Amino acid sequence: MEIVSWNIQWGRGADGRVALKRTAELLRRLNADVICLQEVAVDMQGLAGAEPEDGVAILRDMLPGYEAAYVAAVDISNGAGRRMCFGNLTLSRFPLGQVWRHLLPWPADPALPAMQRACLEVVVEVPTGPIRVLNTHLEYYSERVRLAQAKRLVALAQEAEALATDPPAGKDSSPAFAPRPRPAAAVLCGDMNCEPGSIAYHALLQGGAWYDTWSLVRDGASHAPTVGLHGAEWPDRPYCCDYFFASGVMRGAVRQIRVMEDTAASDHQPIVLELRF
Repeated sequence: MEIVSWNIQWGRGADGRVALKRTAELLRRLNADVICLQEVAVDMQGLAGAEPEDGVAILRDMLPGYEAAYVAAVDISNGAGRRMCFGNLTLSRFPLGQVWRHLLPWPADPALPAMQRACLEVVVEVPTGPIRVLNTHLEYYSERVRLAQAKRLVALAQEAEALATDPPAGKDSSPAFAPRPRPAAAVLCGDMNCEPGSIAYHALLQGGAWYDTWSLVRDGASHAPTVGLHGAEWPDRPYCCDYFFASGVMRGAVRQIRVMEDTAASDHQPIVLELRF
């Protein structure tokens, strides 16, 4: 099973041109079982190089055979009766079970720009048993906000592990209370907007809730850069800020992780995780 995570910058490449068709062509070539995308826009006005368009609908049409779930971290009116959204999209060839849309913490840090961030959590019904896939995008400017969000992702992992061990009782009279799996087996991915060794990075590893898959399989090698490779206006140097993390029970399933360095279809590079059960 392969999962790809990619901040697509609403389809805007390092050349400044917005082309979701180019994005979809690369995703078809990667042919992953699960696709986790960040910075997917729906009718959002004012994005660099883009006319408002429904990025979720476009990508779903260009990538048939996937079931989709979307979370809008930013959801505002365009003033003419439509919603403008900006968030994370997960596509899966396997059936999706329950879906959670978590708004991440946003503590006040008034000197810096900020926007609401979210984590999209889905249960993927893999033939060997369900796993959770969490797709997120953390704060860029404020370390205070980013740290609070990292701690929330740890809390979500701990919450799911507790529920997997001691699931709630069902209630026959209401389907809303029906017991549904929220397995401890999980993968967390996305643009964390922090480098290896940073405060937020170490917070994600606290308590053994999450393990950096790069460190699990790359035997001490430095993280490959996921931004700064193709001359985009940002950043001014290559470094890693996109990751896959695995829950404790998933460590043995991690086989490989790689960065797709050859594409300039975004200011970020896609990363691909290979799992074997």
